Amino acid sequence: MGGFRLVGLLIISILLGCGSALAEKRVALVIGNSAYQKVAKLSNPANDASAVAAMLKAAGFDSVDARLNVPANDLRKSLREFAARTRDADIAVVYYAGHGIELDGINYLIPVDASLETDGDVLDETVALERVLFAVEPARQLRLVILDACRDNPFAKTMKRTVASRAVGRGLAKVEPASPNTMIAFAAKAGSTASDGDSQNSPFAAALIKHLPKPGLDLRRAFGFVRDEVLKNTGNKQEPYVYGSLGGDDVPLVPAKPSAAGPQADPQAAVRRDYELALQLATREGWEAFLSQYPDGFYANLAKGQLKKIAAEEARGTAVDKARLAEQEKARLAAEGAKQTEQARAAAAAKAAEEARIAAEKIKQIEQDKAAAAEKARLAEQEKARLAAEKIKQSEQDKAAAAERVRLAEQEKVRLAAEKAKQVEQQKAAAAEQARHAAAEKKEQLASLSLPAEKPEQQTQVDLPRALQAELRRVGCNTGAVDGNWNAASQRALDLFNKHAGVKFEVKAASAEALDAVKGKSGRICPLICEFGYKADSDRCVRITCGKGYELNDNGTCEKTELKRPTAKREEPKPQRPPSDRAKLDAAPAKPQASGQIICGLGGCRPIQKGCRLENSVPSGTPGAGGTFDRSSREVCN
Repeated sequence: MGGFRLVGLLIISILLGCGSALAEKRVALVIGNSAYQKVAKLSNPANDASAVAAMLKAAGFDSVDARLNVPANDLRKSLREFAARTRDADIAVVYYAGHGIELDGINYLIPVDASLETDGDVLDETVALERVLFAVEPARQLRLVILDACRDNPFAKTMKRTVASRAVGRGLAKVEPASPNTMIAFAAKAGSTASDGDSQNSPFAAALIKHLPKPGLDLRRAFGFVRDEVLKNTGNKQEPYVYGSLGGDDVPLVPAKPSAAGPQADPQAAVRRDYELALQLATREGWEAFLSQYPDGFYANLAKGQLKKIAAEEARGTAVDKARLAEQEKARLAAEGAKQTEQARAAAAAKAAEEARIAAEKIKQIEQDKAAAAEKARLAEQEKARLAAEKIKQSEQDKAAAAERVRLAEQEKVRLAAEKAKQVEQQKAAAAEQARHAAAEKKEQLASLSLPAEKPEQQTQVDLPRALQAELRRVGCNTGAVDGNWNAASQRALDLFNKHAGVKFEVKAASAEALDAVKGKSGRICPLICEFGYKADSDRCVRITCGKGYELNDNGTCEKTELKRPTAKREEPKPQRPPSDRAKLDAAPAKPQASGQIICGLGGCRPIQKGCRLENSVPSGTPGAGGTFDRSSREVCN
């Protein structure tokens, strides 16, 4: 019915025979999108748009606005500005080259920045064809929209469907303009795609540039020539199509040039023009309308031949459709029968499999029940045997614990008695050692005061070593005698001071600089080393005493002895030689000390490592069962 109304409007316009009027003002908007950002670029749209814009300018258009590679916002702005220019125009033309898409029967132009990840994005990222028709609507005589946008659209292949029933067509959908004197030209018929071409311009754009600017050539005939040329150049693969209607007068895009001889009458011109119009429509309604106007003559016979051709095509199409439908129905029935047979077989096989599964499940359950009963009996016997063994084991443990308590009580009684006797002996030895040390100190002081008078030079030479020896003893580095004899023991004492004080004085002879440096130290410099069982307390070693229920372990600390196995009794350390023998000890080589000794310094005390010995370990005179070692001693490891 829509095609019949279109043909009726065309025939009525032809019968009215209105004369064409020269367009007073012509405006055009040309858009070419090639550089798409999310899909592959197109080669020709920008070239096609530039060529069409140049053609329109050469045709004398008053305004030609050419835009290339236009994003969405700029495309909408361009249409808005163009709509303002068409309000006082007679002819308005919009040419678009690029990608287009059809969604649910509506056509959209795709800007270069569109992503179109889902079908819903089409509404937000594209511009509907209706928006373009709205822009050309104000023109008074001709509204022409040319869409070279029927290319194979890559967005349609990757786009996700949010609604399964939503259709995304191939090419563009058919359009029926609602306004008169409106034409919409597609590069390819609705539902088909157009070629971008291998040359600088697409086949459609090349034909447009060739035929549209011909002076006085009616647009309908011009687009007919465009159609014929595109079909020829594409091997009948691409057929341009025109939708819309014009009146009976010729409507050229470029007015005809005035003839000097004036117009010549041609009685067949109107018939030929109407025949060409019906030929362009190529529908039964168009030819029937032509024959109703021109029932006789050469063109009438041609029209009747076209009707027969259409009838034959329709009959052939009907036969083909009937055969196709019959084949489809036959295939459908065969498929339904095969499907029912397969379903019946599958149902029987499923039933047999289910029965076999149920039988296997029953057998499996019986076996599991038997195994569970046997396992329960076995576990009961194991539990009975375990309880009996636990009872016997508990009885044995109780007896052993009682015996162990008796043994430990006896050991503790013996240990306490020995510890008490040992403490008494240690106290006696400490008192004797303290008295001996005091006597020795007093004797040395008297000896130093009773030295014979010497010459001033000799007195100075003797006083300097003696004074340095005395100061080294004060800071804990000298364990030898203070006699003014600068021997090997005195040299070792000064060497110890150098190491612990961080200085480098010459040790072979006493010097005033070394004496001043030692005097500058207010406290002990060399570390204090104590024998096993003793700990450093200020400048002397004191015995480590453990409380009841504790004893001294190999690390020199008290350990609880309640559950500790008895160990061999440690031998008491032998008393060291008295201070009077220090000179002999200084001359003799140092002997390795047994492991278990403790060395103390300013940072605290620690045990002597196994495999190491104390060098220059001379008793300091502080009381101790095994003797104590002053800060002049040092640890040497192999």
